[in-house]
Amino acid sequence: MALLQAYSLHKVLFFLSLAHPGTYLFSLSTQQRRLLCRPPQGKYIREDYLVKKMSAEEIQELVKGERNVPLVIDFYATWCGPCVLMAQELEMLAVEYESNVMIVKVDTDDEYEFAQDMQVRGLPTLFFISPEPSKDAIRTEGLIPLQMMRDIINNEM
Repeated sequence: MALLQAYSLHKVLFFLSLAHPGTYLFSLSTQQRRLLCRPPQGKYIREDYLVKKMSAEEIQELVKGERNVPLVIDFYATWCGPCVLMAQELEMLAVEYESNVMIVKVDTDDEYEFAQDMQVRGLPTLFFISPEPSKDAIRTEGLIPLQMMRDIINNEM
């Protein structure tokens, strides 16, 4: 049915172009779209990414080492839709907190064994690790709102 509708629409457009010579059916090219819809700019839009991808060894060194700021670890996958949305929120969080929070990410496809060791079952998974060794880490699974991340960092870390 959809193929028949698409063919009919194509036929209608063809006959319209014959009936009205001098009119052309067109779509906006990518360049024209860029000119019409400029990308957003401002505080949260940056050319460089603040949230850096790290390996399992680098993450373990960060956790064991001396830190004076909370650490947020994002376990993600490139094929995961909610992970892409979470990455955007984490970038905004990184801009907002600047050097007061360290945010890193781990690709579960590249670091499969590490993700298993950390018992990552769903994506995205976040670990909030306090600089104080006496405090337990907080773990979340799935897409969470930006305000919830702020609350965890401000109140629990």
